[in-house]
Amino acid sequence: MRILLVASAFNSLTQRVQAELIAVRDHELDVVPDGDQDAVREGVLRHVPELIIAPMLKTALPEDVWSGHTCLIVHPGPPGDRGPSSLDWAVETGATRWAVTVLQADAEMDAGDIWATVPFEIPPGAGKSDIYRNEAADAAMAAVMLAVERFASGRHKPQPQRTLEVDPVWRPYFGQDLRRIDWSADSTATVLRKLRAADSQPGVLDELLDAEWFLHGGRPELELRGAPGEILATRAGAVCRATRDGAVWIPQLRPRRTQGGPSTFKRPAVHALGGLLPPVPEIPAPLETPAGRHIWSDIRYEQEGEVGFLWFTFPGGAMSTADCRRLLRAYRFALSRPTSVLVMGSTRDFFSNGIHLGVIEAAADPAQESWLNILAMDDLVEAVLRTTDRLVVAALGGNAAAGGVMLALAADEVWCRTGAVLNPHYRLMGLYGSEYWTYTLPRRVGPATAQRLMDEAAPLSAASAAEMGLVDALVPAAPGDFAHETSRMAADAAAAARLPLRLTEKARARARDEAVKPLAAYRGEELNRMCRQFFDPDEPYHALRRSFVRKEGARSPARR
Repeated sequence: MRILLVASAFNSLTQRVQAELIAVRDHELDVVPDGDQDAVREGVLRHVPELIIAPMLKTALPEDVWSGHTCLIVHPGPPGDRGPSSLDWAVETGATRWAVTVLQADAEMDAGDIWATVPFEIPPGAGKSDIYRNEAADAAMAAVMLAVERFASGRHKPQPQRTLEVDPVWRPYFGQDLRRIDWSADSTATVLRKLRAADSQPGVLDELLDAEWFLHGGRPELELRGAPGEILATRAGAVCRATRDGAVWIPQLRPRRTQGGPSTFKRPAVHALGGLLPPVPEIPAPLETPAGRHIWSDIRYEQEGEVGFLWFTFPGGAMSTADCRRLLRAYRFALSRPTSVLVMGSTRDFFSNGIHLGVIEAAADPAQESWLNILAMDDLVEAVLRTTDRLVVAALGGNAAAGGVMLALAADEVWCRTGAVLNPHYRLMGLYGSEYWTYTLPRRVGPATAQRLMDEAAPLSAASAAEMGLVDALVPAAPGDFAHETSRMAADAAAAARLPLRLTEKARARARDEAVKPLAAYRGEELNRMCRQFFDPDEPYHALRRSFVRKEGARSPARR
């Protein structure tokens, strides 16, 4: 079937819908990634679609398009739910069960006939964007596939909403007036709920140190106390602020845009505050959490018998120079432990998206910060590649892109949740790429396929990645069950009778590869290209980075 995807942004859900529909060989897809009405009309004329699907829209489709074609809108709410902030309201009101509904575009927003609806559970403590990329995305994908199947049959009649047993509920836009935090009156639970309902976008507008900031993300702190609103400490780039009855960690801040000023963007809170930050202690979290204590950290180590687990989670999957160095220290700590299998990755949500473009964009010298960041990423990947005394597994509980994919490919095995999307390329950011991709990618898929992946710059579903050899094991688990299933698989791997022989063969293979072409040679060749792209101000990387970070324009995806 000829399908046109229309989206206000080429976000994670749009990429997943594209990747999974492409995997169905009978579908021919085209994408309009910015949702502009003229662009939509142009896409319709160009592709002549049988069906139009909008995975994510902030504006209405043109009337001449939805009235002349079947247009399916993916709405992140249950049947009868209407409004632009459905998932925000679900998190804010403490809903435990929600749904995604695929409905037909109509004159009234979210009031069209229903083609499919799939419910999902909302995990306690998860932020809106995490839920959107995981539980909601799983439900959305199932609903889209069902709706496409029903449309293709030619026999299905969508359900008019007027026949629903529930009354329509209009939920208004969730503006900042509803998100405001009263630090002197709100409990920790209330503060966390407000932060989680706005974690990635739009953030919670607040006053801090005589300036206005959007707060992004929130994690509980169970021990530190202070005057409500006071900054108490820092950890891993986050700041800890006191509430009426406790404290919360806030990982990221974004300054409010001044009238006529440039667009602002999220950064690690400590980095964003800079010299405004008062003299408070840096309280690093132990890699191994003591029994009976809950300590928030973005990196932690656990051990179960012969298996070590190095879990990490960075906002948006972006890894700054400091993040890479901290993770490398943690990796070396994990290697000091007596295990035969080491699992590294994310329990849910992002694995890694590579270097931190926000920190780079904000740097006094973006070229130099780009260089330091890629060197730190390369050091981390090299450490994984040179590990020969144990089996290393990359566990992808969520999406990965660019250098994050290459970090995963440095491991012996890649285990990937079936709902993840991989973007193993750099071209859309105007970069050649590093992280030893010229070594790890061809050895997985062959030189021709490796170059095709780089040139096409298209998202891959987990299933497609497994089919071509980028992923060794698909984990068909719900987002909240991924870590448990990974632990079971790792225990089986550690108990395998062949593991000692496999490790011996691994060490020999690394020595053979080193003799043929040292890792330093791959690194040098890649960095020679990257150095020019970083330090030449006329290279496309700088404009593309600026546009991406400041959300000044959409990137055009590959067509398939």
